[in-house]
Amino acid sequence: MAKKVKDPNKVSRVSQIRQSYQITKKSDPRIGLILLGTFVLAAAGGYALLYLIFRDSPVFPSIFAVLMGTLAVLIVFGRRAQTAALASIEGQPGAAAAALGMLRRGWKTDPGIGFTKQQDIIHRLVGPPGIVLIGEGSQNRLKPLMAAERRKHERVASETPIHEVYVGNGEGEIPLKKIVRHVTKLGKSVKPAQMTDILARIRALDANRSNVPLPKGPVPTSMKGSRGNQRGR
Repeated sequence: MAKKVKDPNKVSRVSQIRQSYQITKKSDPRIGLILLGTFVLAAAGGYALLYLIFRDSPVFPSIFAVLMGTLAVLIVFGRRAQTAALASIEGQPGAAAAALGMLRRGWKTDPGIGFTKQQDIIHRLVGPPGIVLIGEGSQNRLKPLMAAERRKHERVASETPIHEVYVGNGEGEIPLKKIVRHVTKLGKSVKPAQMTDILARIRALDANRSNVPLPKGPVPTSMKGSRGNQRGR
């Protein structure tokens, strides 16, 4: 029987967690103490809760305490690692598309459907709220392009709600770290069964687009991976 050869490009789960921790620690130096405190508090609470039921045996409360502490650590670490990852790519072209890659299933992201010469970008998101056009860059330069994209989408999907969102830290803009939460709170106007028809209409629109060259400059690595991850969503 042939021996299975290990793929050298496949990163183990432990290595991924270690890399995430190192990246997070750069922007959040107290992450170790925070996770330790989280484990202790959650474990103590879990032990006290189950001890009320199993007073005669500390085994079950101890096991439950470890599980509770571990779960709490994973939740807290996941959130802080996500914040650190976004902070590391903020300001780079395509950062918003990378952030949108963190959305769960039920969303379809199309990075860079429109550009300006100054590397301002418009991304498109289709999901429960309808069509969300997300501008990344200068609002003044993006507004004419945003208006043009809105008109194009209204022609092919007139009954679908269209939202405009600008990413940034200025007035009327949504910070990168809050963009995922913001789009998920835009409502649920589109049912999953309607997504197929909307995406088909949008594909017809995209087929008539002229080939627009990608803007020059650095693109976040996570954005490249998010394009593949978004297929089929």
